[in-house]
Amino acid sequence: MNVALQKLWTLETFLRWEARQELRFEFDGFQPIAMAGGTAAHAAIQRNLIIALGVGLRGKPCQPYGSELKIQVGECSIRYPDAFVLCKPVPPRATVVTEPVVIFEILSESSATTDFVTKKAEYQATLSVRRYVVLQQSHASAAVFSRTDGAWAAELLTGTEAALDIPELGLTIPLAEIYAGVDFDSDEFVR
Repeated sequence: MNVALQKLWTLETFLRWEARQELRFEFDGFQPIAMAGGTAAHAAIQRNLIIALGVGLRGKPCQPYGSELKIQVGECSIRYPDAFVLCKPVPPRATVVTEPVVIFEILSESSATTDFVTKKAEYQATLSVRRYVVLQQSHASAAVFSRTDGAWAAELLTGTEAALDIPELGLTIPLAEIYAGVDFDSDEFVR
């Protein structure tokens, strides 16, 4: 039997390789993982979230970023969260940043296990992360994981009348704002 052994990837090897790719890839510390495309609901939720964060943080030291920028979490994982907030300056040519404070992922059927198990563990192992929020795209709901005095607590927010408190940033964002324009009762996109 002929068994080929795969060469282990390092963070540096991955970053050099990914810079030459047309598509985006995450790195789980072992291998590249191709990023899947999104839906109209995903795009609307991400846009609404970035707008709400941007307005709420205008003029403050903490700033929101979208999925164009990579974050390094844990010792050697690279992720493209749907949105995140940094509270330190970012060089204009940076492609990888560290020390995110709040991270947001928008759930899809294919990403549920990764978002709730793998990424949650990576984000919780990253000391700068104070809050991890997983937003549903099939209905207005947010699973919120927050760090207080070194311990993690979980909270589930449901319905457009709920509000997402983000005390680390001094913000409260109604879920109605995050889900504006998304009609869950049909496949039609509401303008």
